[in-house]
Amino acid sequence: MQNVTLGRTGITVPQNAFGALPIQRVPEETAIRILRAAYEGGMRLFDTARAYTDSEEKLGAAFEGMRDKVYITSKTQAKNAEDFWKDLETSLKNLRTDYIDVYQLHCAPKCFRPGDDSGLYECMLEAKQQGKIRHIGLSAHLIQVALEAADSGLYETVQYPFSYLASDREFELVRKCAENEVGFIAMKGLAGGLITRSEAAMAFIRTQPNVLPIWGIQREQELAEWLSYFEKTPEMTDEIRSYIEKERMELAGEFCRGCGYCMPCPADILINNCARMSLMLRRAPSEEWLSDFWQKEMKKIENCIGCRRCVSRCPYSLDTPNLLKRNYADYRKVLAGEVTV
Repeated sequence: MQNVTLGRTGITVPQNAFGALPIQRVPEETAIRILRAAYEGGMRLFDTARAYTDSEEKLGAAFEGMRDKVYITSKTQAKNAEDFWKDLETSLKNLRTDYIDVYQLHCAPKCFRPGDDSGLYECMLEAKQQGKIRHIGLSAHLIQVALEAADSGLYETVQYPFSYLASDREFELVRKCAENEVGFIAMKGLAGGLITRSEAAMAFIRTQPNVLPIWGIQREQELAEWLSYFEKTPEMTDEIRSYIEKERMELAGEFCRGCGYCMPCPADILINNCARMSLMLRRAPSEEWLSDFWQKEMKKIENCIGCRRCVSRCPYSLDTPNLLKRNYADYRKVLAGEVTV
């Protein structure tokens, strides 16, 4: 397992880190057990956010008394100074610490700068001067925002979705971060569940020496798989390279990453699942997708009012209403037995 240094932060950790969004879905006892097992297995950086309900609290409980042994990154979705300080103090309390290693502006709609109307960057600087945060970061789903942040000289890390399905512009972001000594934290290394072979995902990430992936983990079985790569890290072979090329061809074009930033929907459609149902049926098959619950959820697509709010919110500029309609048509064929998966 090779190490990664997050740009000019100097933070150096194994290239196999923990994304703590999913642990909000499990009981605290389970979360603590998973987090401590991750540390014992070799993981040293743990990424969370104020928006992930009780994820921060679970990290705080897991690592109390051993704060100096791990790196913790968190995020705020604040849009003004008052909310920034509220979020930061809440995060510090939840994490049972007096500092956060990297504090990030979460899902930033723009590259916040000194002197803009938000005051957020000034808050970051003040928090760093107070010692409450060690490094300033930005998390984005908009590629242009991420590229601007990497070039700005203002941010020490950038967090952005990155996997072997990445576009040319996303590879450009990786290069730009390396050139500017900006740490690159990669979320959604499994493309929101569309990538189902972790060995291939790990082998690909290993070819990107300045990228630190944070794998979303909520089950002990998942953790065991990632921890096994400390002892035997997958390497890029001809077979894996060929597999990835086939994957890229299959998933070329429009597909929903499941980020959920298009919601809420006025018609109550669960867009982040319904807009990629066809892919999930084929790539992560389960009888659950055909349950009464999901049949009712998919049927809501018929109620789409054509407001196109989802289009304006989508970080990937997808034509979401048409994507929903195509997925619904395919889903109905599967239910009718016209198509097998």
